[in-house]
Amino acid sequence: MFFDTHCHLNSDDFANDEKGYLERAKAVGVDHFLVIGWDDVSSQKAVELAEKYPNVYAAVGFHPCDVLKVPEDRFAVIKRLLSHPKVVALGEIGLDYYWNKTEEEHELQRKYFVRQIELANRFNKPVVIHSRDAMAETLQILKENKPIAGGVMHCYSGPKEMVPDFLALGLYISLGGPVTFTNARVSKEVAKVVPLKSLMIETDAPYLAPTPNRGKKNESSYLPLIAAEIGSLRGLDAEDIGEWTTRNAKALFHVKP
Repeated sequence: MFFDTHCHLNSDDFANDEKGYLERAKAVGVDHFLVIGWDDVSSQKAVELAEKYPNVYAAVGFHPCDVLKVPEDRFAVIKRLLSHPKVVALGEIGLDYYWNKTEEEHELQRKYFVRQIELANRFNKPVVIHSRDAMAETLQILKENKPIAGGVMHCYSGPKEMVPDFLALGLYISLGGPVTFTNARVSKEVAKVVPLKSLMIETDAPYLAPTPNRGKKNESSYLPLIAAEIGSLRGLDAEDIGEWTTRNAKALFHVKP
């Protein structure tokens, strides 16, 4: 049993193949899916998919790069969607200093990161956090604006030394395809030190396909490859990692067994 805690089945990459995508995943034991929004339109699509398919859930919110180009009134859509019974988190939200370089852009990202944490707290929803080239500042904002329902560091790319800081805030650490890359020394170190009770796995499909599919379009059916790599690093089977991470995901997102 595996739970893909971060996939973009709402992406155009999977248009007209949603059923096939889910069937391929379930054939290898992936039977729970969290579809992540990055703006109001994709968030609405995530909810529609969650309504259509069992064991598919939605997270709604604005990606840090998308808050720069979204009219203010579109945030009302996210607020409305948070009341939907299959919306289990707010995300993905956070900071991305890789794509956006100016201080003006960074300040706007910080503003909406805090705003969306506050919104998650009002609705008692966990947060799905994106952080790229901004790990220290992400941590500082989270310390000053603690998510009361917890959350997960999506596709964690920080050093192992920072893992305890995020765990202290009640957050989970999620690893994806990069942990399988040959040169991914940092991710492999993180995979060894995160307590099993605080670990999640994801694909971030259609991005970051794991080895041996690196460079191809990613999908949830590749999730067991990620579990197998983490398991090998820890002396466990892929199924062991699947059991732990599925249990963790269900606990955080309040998904019934």
